[in-house]
Amino acid sequence: METFELLAHPARLRIVHALRGDRTLTTGDLCARLPDTSKATVYRHVDALTAAGILEVAEERRVRGAVERRYRLRQENAAISAEAAAALPADGYRPVFALAMAVLVAEFNAYLDGENADPVADLVGFRQHALWLDRDELEQLIAELRAVILPRLANQPAAGRDQYLLSPILFPIEQAPTDPAG
Repeated sequence: METFELLAHPARLRIVHALRGDRTLTTGDLCARLPDTSKATVYRHVDALTAAGILEVAEERRVRGAVERRYRLRQENAAISAEAAAALPADGYRPVFALAMAVLVAEFNAYLDGENADPVADLVGFRQHALWLDRDELEQLIAELRAVILPRLANQPAAGRDQYLLSPILFPIEQAPTDPAG
């Protein structure tokens, strides 16, 4: 199965999110992180992601006679290649966008269902802005966003550092007005 197909499932994508930041988690940890997903489903998806090389076993140890495995994300294998994205027809973006929204809703619901959910204190935000940009301005905006976001992707879990899901979504909603004189 291609990386694209593997990540095109809400539970698998949420598992990938949970392991970002060079974390190692057990399937039990992942089940706690995805309380709205059955244990059997989490185990099945961890197996699929491991078989595909997206996850790897970071550590094994015996716990009460059973083997407990801690998994780590292989970041280099957990991304959709530019070639795969470019090969997708325009209409193929519909299910990808729907998946992204389903994951976002599932993660947000899991957050709100948590006993410590406090959207105001946690600075939860979901704003939308309509911007008029030419191609150069758009490319500059994307470069600036990358410059701000990319260094933070390397942040490791630490005391006082909560994990946030940032989901920039960018698409045109109106074409440039035409010049009536020309």
